[in-house]
Amino acid sequence: MTITSSPWGHPQPERSQIHLDVVPEGVLHGLATGESASLPVQHVSPYLAGPDCVGLWRMRSQQIRERPGDAAWITRLIVDPRVTVPVGLAGFHGAPDAAGMVEVGYRVDPGFRRRGYARESLETLLAVARRHPDVRTVRATISPDNAASLELVDSYGFVENGEQWDEEDGLEIIFETPA
Repeated sequence: MTITSSPWGHPQPERSQIHLDVVPEGVLHGLATGESASLPVQHVSPYLAGPDCVGLWRMRSQQIRERPGDAAWITRLIVDPRVTVPVGLAGFHGAPDAAGMVEVGYRVDPGFRRRGYARESLETLLAVARRHPDVRTVRATISPDNAASLELVDSYGFVENGEQWDEEDGLEIIFETPA
């Protein structure tokens, strides 16, 4: 399987209609520089264009300038066709590393939380990882204060594998599961 910029649909479309869409490069760079006012509404919401996400956009913008091959893997928009704006973000932190590890990440707009979007996004990411021949391990790093995400990864068989300090997010617990 080759990773493309095509949308990633939920592995059980009869259960979930969400899909994860690539953020167009111009939109990504616009969000990173704070130029969201001129971006198409289907790509932004106040949350995505706001202070909670700008650091992520800057990091991903720089990442695809340095490693264009990561573009199809990284942060995507969580799209629910019943909602007019993306409900959050989900994707991998990059292409698989030399050991075949990919790290998942997801953020749901606070106005759309507690509706299953993080769960459905994680299910989609796990399905993509399991179908890709280069992926052997899926990692999630979570703040010890984030009870909802801790519970979510536990329900999918992730096992604690240490901790790390992230310059942006602080202390994180490392969880992994086989792909």
